[in-house]
Amino acid sequence: MKYFEFFFSLIFMISICSCKNSHDADLQNNLNNGSEIPITFPNFFYGADLSYVNEMEDCGAIYFDNDNIEKDVYEILANKGANIARYRLWHDPKWTNYSNLSDVKKSIRRAKENGMYVLLDFHYSDTWADPGQQTIPAAWLPFVNNVFRLASELYDYTYDVLVELYFLQLTPDIVQLGNEINPMILQEGELVWPIDWTRNALLLNSAIQAVEDFSSQTNKKVETMLHIAQPENALWWFEQATKAGVRDYQWIGISYYPQWSEYSVSNIQQPLKNLIENYNKKLMIVETAYPFTLDYVDSQNNILGTSAILDEYPATQEGQLNYLTSLSEEVKKSGGLGIVYWEPAWISTDCNSAWENATLFDFSGIPTLGIQFFNQD
Repeated sequence: MKYFEFFFSLIFMISICSCKNSHDADLQNNLNNGSEIPITFPNFFYGADLSYVNEMEDCGAIYFDNDNIEKDVYEILANKGANIARYRLWHDPKWTNYSNLSDVKKSIRRAKENGMYVLLDFHYSDTWADPGQQTIPAAWLPFVNNVFRLASELYDYTYDVLVELYFLQLTPDIVQLGNEINPMILQEGELVWPIDWTRNALLLNSAIQAVEDFSSQTNKKVETMLHIAQPENALWWFEQATKAGVRDYQWIGISYYPQWSEYSVSNIQQPLKNLIENYNKKLMIVETAYPFTLDYVDSQNNILGTSAILDEYPATQEGQLNYLTSLSEEVKKSGGLGIVYWEPAWISTDCNSAWENATLFDFSGIPTLGIQFFNQD
């Protein structure tokens, strides 16, 4: 088995080197040589996934500060202490005009103009990727059973996106290589279990290598993250990934929604600490949220309902803030370095929302008490 994995890796690296050489020649024609620019991160990230903002604004969303003055939502969040913005990127989502590369460019520019770091979330799909689906982009479907060609496509796409962003001065600081990749990535149809780690490790390492090569060629360090839904799944997933030879990433990303986890806020510290210490990685909760009410203002059912409510944290603005404050404290105690709130600005508009009771803005577009969690240091 070890010989087989070595042979696969060797063949893959030969193919990647040929792709890399052609990329490097183009890139070097446009670069100033110099030493790699180090990243200086804050002690703790207080983040917001703002992937829906452009769409919501096109649907008529308006946001206000606590003085009831209409302001840009990025300005509001940055003034409250948000220091990193997260964005999902779909490969070629023909069903929507959002979360494609053009849309993400607009979003990253807004984040940088407001002094935020950027976490770019490659879904490696034309639609949502999560524990229930990891659907290969349509453009790559012909290669779904050709792992070497697929690894090459994955490398090229990751590298090319970063280069395109680089020349627009929109380089992200951290890239997430897949979204909630509990299952094997880049699948067709019904999910295959168990994970084929020879295939999965080869694909993930190709994406990691693309980011490493980009950083080397541009002298601009971009860190990499692997993202799993729920701490209990991260425990087995990273053990298996490590044994399979997945290497050289810097961050563990976790989605944490208490209603779908076996860990409560009060006992989440230990599994997070185990992940950090066992794999010598930095860790961030890159998705969490909590309702400030169980009411609704549109016809779309809300995702977080009564089953999301914990006894210690009622569905009130105070309960939302206390949940975020407690979770932040536990993450810090574990050695974790950040929390990203998922879609705090997905408020109800003419387009409706399945999240309006779990945003950080009330039904009038005014910040909830929960927004204070961004300013805890």
